[in-house]
Amino acid sequence: MSDPVAFDKVSLLRLAFKGLSDDELQEMATVTHLSAYPPDHVLCHEGAYEDIFYILADGNAVTTKHISEEEGERVLRMAGRGDFFGEMALIQNAPRSATVRTTTDCTVLEMGKKDFETMLSRSPRMAISIIRSTLDRMRANDQMAIQDLQRTNKILRQLDRNKLEFIQVAAHELRTPLTVLKGYVNVLRSFPEIKTNATLNEVIGGINKGAERMHEVVNMMLDVTRIDSETLKLVAVPVPLRSMINDIARDFAKSAEERTIVVNIDHDPETPNINGDPTLIQKAIYHLIINAIKYTPDGGTVTIRTRPITMERNTAGVEISVRDSGIGLDAEHHELVFEKFYQVGDVAIHSSGKTKFKGGGPGLGLAIVKGVARAHNGKVWVESLGHDEVNFPGSCFYLHLPIHPSQS
Repeated sequence: MSDPVAFDKVSLLRLAFKGLSDDELQEMATVTHLSAYPPDHVLCHEGAYEDIFYILADGNAVTTKHISEEEGERVLRMAGRGDFFGEMALIQNAPRSATVRTTTDCTVLEMGKKDFETMLSRSPRMAISIIRSTLDRMRANDQMAIQDLQRTNKILRQLDRNKLEFIQVAAHELRTPLTVLKGYVNVLRSFPEIKTNATLNEVIGGINKGAERMHEVVNMMLDVTRIDSETLKLVAVPVPLRSMINDIARDFAKSAEERTIVVNIDHDPETPNINGDPTLIQKAIYHLIINAIKYTPDGGTVTIRTRPITMERNTAGVEISVRDSGIGLDAEHHELVFEKFYQVGDVAIHSSGKTKFKGGGPGLGLAIVKGVARAHNGKVWVESLGHDEVNFPGSCFYLHLPIHPSQS
């Protein structure tokens, strides 16, 4: 720190604080002192507890905030003669929220915390001036943050479109060779020497099972692209909801029995049939049930319930709930699990298989459920006390669908 050049403190303070009387300016001048600093000197350290209020008398400084290790520091504003900084930390008894660094040789007027608090208590006009300037800076920072968010959202929307296009192309490219593969498997099965060879039959069965699983994933990819591109056109017809759920649950009976999972179904007698797209509703219920089985340990239970409800705007609807006794879900994941490709936990340690405990998958099932709900003017959400693989609090997924989609 070098010796500062002499400055007229009162003139500088009059520039910084509008509307103060000469007596107030003079009193403030007596409790401040001038200091000089070279370029790149840090006046305020982000995260540090410091006791100095600064008013820039000459030179320039920059205010920056650390965003992340990847993004580094972001410039919030440039400061020149008459600008002040460091006031919020002193008022709040909090650490500095940003870093202030000189960019040129600077002379600053400094005031200690005790004198700063005394001046605030004696001069309401000084307090109002500081509040006004601080709010202006906050408003400018908010505008900068909003612009950054708008730019980021624009980029994310484009990336999402690119991802959808890739999924669509990949799904179509995979579907053709998979169809060919399944055709060749059927041809091989027709040969007498293979029919009588148990080992070859087992190998071909494994190939066919793998191809079926891949075909199912490809269809899920195409469903997601249809939902996200909003090309989903409902073919609304009467849907026998209770019998549909019974049929889907029956398809999982063998898988559930292998893991000693009990699947209970409880239909309210008043549960009505609904109008909707039966194919889409069937897929939504399928993914809710398979998700419940996948995250329930062996010996657990899955309970599927239906009941009539009244939705928003007094719309008649149906609630389908799927409750499991599984590992549960932390609150931070309650909305994210419905995003495509989102996986809870470490993907690398997931086991394979559709219904194995914590089995892996493409992360598309619940995204499809969300899309189906939206297409029918319904909604889906999850409730859970949290993730616990010792006490198994479980989760409950709720799907609300109107009886007549066009009415909501």
